[in-house]
Amino acid sequence: MEKPIYLKDSEDAKLFNELRKKVNRRVEAIPENRDIYIQIKAVLLPLVYFGLYILALFNADRSWVYLSGFVLMGLCLVLIYLNLIHEAAHNNIFKSKSLNSLVLQIFDLVGANSYIWKKRHIASHHAYPNVDGWDTDIEQSGLLLIVPWIKAKGIQKHQHRFFFLVYPLYLFNWMFIRDFRDFFDHERVILKTQGAIPVKEKVKMVAYKLFYFFYQIAVPVLFFKVSIGLALGAWFLQVITASIFALFVLLPLHPLPDNAFPKLDDKNGLPFSWIRHQLEVTNDLKENNWLVRNVLGNFNFHVAHHLFPNYSYAYYNEITEEIEEFAREHNLGYKRFPIFTALGKHVDLLKQNANNAYYILEE
Repeated sequence: MEKPIYLKDSEDAKLFNELRKKVNRRVEAIPENRDIYIQIKAVLLPLVYFGLYILALFNADRSWVYLSGFVLMGLCLVLIYLNLIHEAAHNNIFKSKSLNSLVLQIFDLVGANSYIWKKRHIASHHAYPNVDGWDTDIEQSGLLLIVPWIKAKGIQKHQHRFFFLVYPLYLFNWMFIRDFRDFFDHERVILKTQGAIPVKEKVKMVAYKLFYFFYQIAVPVLFFKVSIGLALGAWFLQVITASIFALFVLLPLHPLPDNAFPKLDDKNGLPFSWIRHQLEVTNDLKENNWLVRNVLGNFNFHVAHHLFPNYSYAYYNEITEEIEEFAREHNLGYKRFPIFTALGKHVDLLKQNANNAYYILEE
């Protein structure tokens, strides 16, 4: 399959080289190694997650404690993703790739799959963000339509009325459907672009999934006398909590009506150069406080991540200052919204797509 090709623009290439030099100088001027704080989290956050699990098990006779423990595990699961998994995929936590790979495998223990997720994230989402058929983060389903220039059909015409019922099931879809489809459905973009998946990775995926459900549900029932209803209910609440929390952080960054969803031409070419593409399809959030920087992995500064994924989120505050100033000087399309404004814009996108607004404008 022929991969999309970015527009070649020598002036834009010069612009990005200039910006990169400014960013490199800014980061190099920072005396401390901030990655040490992420390395501490690489130990601390998994301990908190499994500590909450043990706390729940040894308080199984008190249902509210057991349920609370699993709900907090759901919140912790998202923090592990934002702070550790995402950075480990880019080899940004440790200098050693093997140590980053070790951190990445935490994902296997909490119900996902590190192997296929890294391929989705690096070779699909980062390579071609917001490009239909290539960015797995905006893959179309039968229920929801994200890409504006695809015509809504059937139930999609009502998606703005029921999306809040679908989004809490986000991680259920990931665990039970998406991972398996990416491993075994040969029509998927991942398999077409990355080649065959080794058999050992397929075995590992199934084995880890079985182990996950064993310790999450079977262990409490078999060894701690938790009722099947309570065990399933607590696990269900954990995954719903994680789904809502994750989408609350992730949805405001790409799928907005203000961001482009570039169409490929008949030669598989994209309309923008690489740097302009990243700015056209990504936005930042205005929130910038201790909680966002240190707990939520600086996902508010997402443009910096797409332009400079080789730096960890610990440096995004300064990198974003350089990007914002550079964008003003060179009239580049940098965007930044308050989080609730961005979430509202995402709902607007769903509504516009449901009403086929793109086709109305074309006509």
